[in-house]
Amino acid sequence: MDFTLELIGRTSELFEEDIKKYNDELTQIVNRSTFLVIGGAGSIGQAVTKEIFKRNPKKLHVVDISENNMVELVRDVRSSLGYIDGEFKTFALDIGSIEYDAFIKSDGQYDYVLNLSALKHVRSEKDPFTLMRMIEVNIQNTEKTLLQSIDNGTKKYFCVSTDKAANPVNMMGASKRIMEMFLMRRSLEIPISTARFANVAFSDGSLLHGFNQRIQKRQPIAAPNDIKRYFVTPKESGELCLMSCLLGENRDIFFPKLNEKLHLITFADIAVKYLEKLGYEPYLCDTEEEARQLAKTLPDEGKWPCVFFGSDTTGEKDFEEFFTDKELLDMDRFANLGVIKNEALFDNDKLEMFMQTIHTMQAKRAWTKEEIVSLFFEMIPDFAHKETGKYLDSKM
Repeated sequence: MDFTLELIGRTSELFEEDIKKYNDELTQIVNRSTFLVIGGAGSIGQAVTKEIFKRNPKKLHVVDISENNMVELVRDVRSSLGYIDGEFKTFALDIGSIEYDAFIKSDGQYDYVLNLSALKHVRSEKDPFTLMRMIEVNIQNTEKTLLQSIDNGTKKYFCVSTDKAANPVNMMGASKRIMEMFLMRRSLEIPISTARFANVAFSDGSLLHGFNQRIQKRQPIAAPNDIKRYFVTPKESGELCLMSCLLGENRDIFFPKLNEKLHLITFADIAVKYLEKLGYEPYLCDTEEEARQLAKTLPDEGKWPCVFFGSDTTGEKDFEEFFTDKELLDMDRFANLGVIKNEALFDNDKLEMFMQTIHTMQAKRAWTKEEIVSLFFEMIPDFAHKETGKYLDSKM
């Protein structure tokens, strides 16, 4: 069984039944189509790229700002899947740059554009400058690449959202909710679909990925013991995005169904499972300093120092949800996928006001976090933002 599946408490892949049922259709569409994957070297982007690649597309171009991750993507694809008959190229570009615009101008002909780029961490709202970059990446670049896709006659635009966009409590989730509003507006000009899904286990920068780093560096494991989350594997994240992109109707939002296969688990529980799998007994410490000191000696005794704590940081949601009680659902089409069916509902004046306000702040090179939070409240009146003054960067 997959090591990752075991750690998140599952025995089988989530979308196995749906992939089996629709695989011939997915493969036929990919065979005859051309693809651009934006943000394709992140954890979800790599998973999506591999799902497309292994079905032999006519053209697959991958763009990402991370040159190093792009190199690893190519090595991974070549080492596991080999080669395709069509064209496979990668480009280390910033989507917000003039170089990217020139790249799109030089070709830009894609049947499907999949945007996986995002600032995904709640911790990125701690300062006004990173928060503005989150808006640029999650909202402005989505609008920009949407317009480029419309101009180039793209068949379908897919953009990844987040479970945190359902009744958001943090700025990251709210930025994705606002992004969904911009998607709905452009859905009148180009078919769009998206996906909200659970935490991707061991994705780059995630707490579980951090467990790997801590073990390699012989450092303590730290994790909250009071927050339960749903997890999908990287492969499942790629399958979810591909099915939404190729099988979703205009304005559909795909999400994993909550059933016996997908259950909540705490980060601390995963940490314990992870250590035990590696042959270590978790040793609970009272303080970070104690854990740092014991990390020098305990591993030699087959034990690993851990600090488990209650969460008190800004923007942490008490529970996980993929949809709100106001959204219309289709729970019948797929075995393990639910679909939110959307009308093209948006407030054009609000969207224009939002973008103009952001442009003005950026032009002045001056803004405060409070100004941005206030603007988000205008866009999402029932935004339940929780500001505690504490952030994950202040923890181990």
